[in-house]
Amino acid sequence: MEQLLIVDGHSAIFGMEDLRAIHQGPKRHLARIELVKRLREIGDRGEWKVVVVFDGRQTGRGYEGGAEEGILVIYSKARETADAVVERLAARFSEKGDRVRVASNDGMVLLTATTFGAEGMRIEELELWWESGD
Repeated sequence: MEQLLIVDGHSAIFGMEDLRAIHQGPKRHLARIELVKRLREIGDRGEWKVVVVFDGRQTGRGYEGGAEEGILVIYSKARETADAVVERLAARFSEKGDRVRVASNDGMVLLTATTFGAEGMRIEELELWWESGD
């Protein structure tokens, strides 16, 4: 059984005060880079595989990273929301019997994910988890 942490990327950026401040500045892409760096640290601990999902604008779904980088970054397709991708991943991996945690401040995403058998956590909990180093 694998353990998979799925993070709603923009929910995380807007849920962490320092990342929200960066995102509101002229170099908003740096907030995404910093979030990925933090999540990579969780993945590098070895217990959890980490996936972060952002809204994308491409015709096809975009991917960056993977197992060798400690994190997989997914960008949704142009007419698809990141929320839908998060929910689909939660359903697919929970159905396989994997332990899945979904981190988001979107109540509907958390409700849908937990309905499929995933554990839900707010972004504040994710931030505490990252800071604790556990």
